[in-house]
Amino acid sequence: MNMARIDLLVVIAYMIGILAAGFWARRKATTQDQFLVAGRSVGPWLYSGTLAAIVLGGASTIGTVKLGYTYGVSGMWFVCMFGLGIIVLSLVFVKRILGLNLYTVPELLERRYSPLARIGGGVVMVAYDLMVSVTATIAVGSVMEVIVGIPRTPAILLSSAVMVVYSVLGGMWSLTLTDIIQFIIKTIGIFFILLPGAILHAGGLSAMHARLPVAFFSLTHIGTSKIFSLFVLYFFGIIIGQDVWQRVFTARSVKVAQRGGLGVGLYCLCYGVAGALIGTAGRVFLPPLGDADQAFAQIVNVVLPAGLRGLVLAAALAAIMSTASACLLAASTVLLEDVYLPLRGAGGAGSIRQSRTVTLMFGIVMMVLSCLMRDVLAALTVAYDLLVGGLLVSVIGAIMWRRGTTAGALSSIAVGSILVVGLLAACGIDSDLPIYVGLGGSLVVYVVVSLSTTAQTTCR
Repeated sequence: MNMARIDLLVVIAYMIGILAAGFWARRKATTQDQFLVAGRSVGPWLYSGTLAAIVLGGASTIGTVKLGYTYGVSGMWFVCMFGLGIIVLSLVFVKRILGLNLYTVPELLERRYSPLARIGGGVVMVAYDLMVSVTATIAVGSVMEVIVGIPRTPAILLSSAVMVVYSVLGGMWSLTLTDIIQFIIKTIGIFFILLPGAILHAGGLSAMHARLPVAFFSLTHIGTSKIFSLFVLYFFGIIIGQDVWQRVFTARSVKVAQRGGLGVGLYCLCYGVAGALIGTAGRVFLPPLGDADQAFAQIVNVVLPAGLRGLVLAAALAAIMSTASACLLAASTVLLEDVYLPLRGAGGAGSIRQSRTVTLMFGIVMMVLSCLMRDVLAALTVAYDLLVGGLLVSVIGAIMWRRGTTAGALSSIAVGSILVVGLLAACGIDSDLPIYVGLGGSLVVYVVVSLSTTAQTTCR
């Protein structure tokens, strides 16, 4: 109990710190532009830290350790696909999208196609961001349940409440400042405490090689088909996600966004390798686990003493809360700006009061769903299936293909989303078929219908 109390005190201190940052940030969020995109004035260090914090969340941390425990170092491909996607987004697309002065991804669909395309894309994007925020929050339960002894549901409610409060108070400024704290804690906890601690507890790299099957050190042990499906889902998904684009919109210049994004992409590659190695080391000294989602928490419990265990728990919470809060704000932004206001026929952006109200509502929904769901990677797969299958073709087409039309975009969104949802229900969450069929159907319909109808103008 004394050890648990020490760990709990570290976690409480962390939560008080980020709440204080959220209250301080409230003074800066005085306009809708400040609340949603931090006034488009964030410099290189803040930008890089916050982008890394939201890309690498609870699923990235706990999920990669789980994959490392199950498949060895090839578990790194999950997070590495995020890194590769961020690099491509930053070097290929950032200059164009910053020049459009947007708030949301679906806003691009209206400028390129029509208001109806914006609403349809907004519905899909809201579902995606809400699901990702839920998956990020689910992860806190399994971690705190094992390490500190708090039951999963109260742990989820406690951390969610803290996150919702600072998100509602300061919007993007709260997220920017708290994410820097979270990025620092996460980097120290994973790279400088848990990674060396796990490898040393396993007897070093040579002992890991001696005690584990050779396949655990193969980059393809997870399976080439699995690697390809991770590429399709997460490489493309991160390129068009509202949570990531909303961070891009905060950069004060194209140079900040491009250089910062390149650095974050490389950081993600390192993070993927670190998480997979932690899980691989855990396979040496942990007994067989019935639930591999608990590999991260069990490794922390075995390897680290009190205090340090609390710091690594805070690092896990940092990863979880940064992604969850980013997707919470993204979902509420899209619902207000791309669905609710257009349906009402209201022109222009919403008010800061409306944004805070919708963020609070979504926060409550997120808390309830997080208590009801369990499997982190499965829920994240559903979110990215829907995003990539439903929106990838129309968004990339809006940027790169002048011949795309409103009818093509609407058909693409509808067909891709319906195919993904239908095949997920028929084939199960673990099947790769929904994303392949959904994405393929979306692409075919977009091209065929666009070529059969009147072309649109380019983005304005």
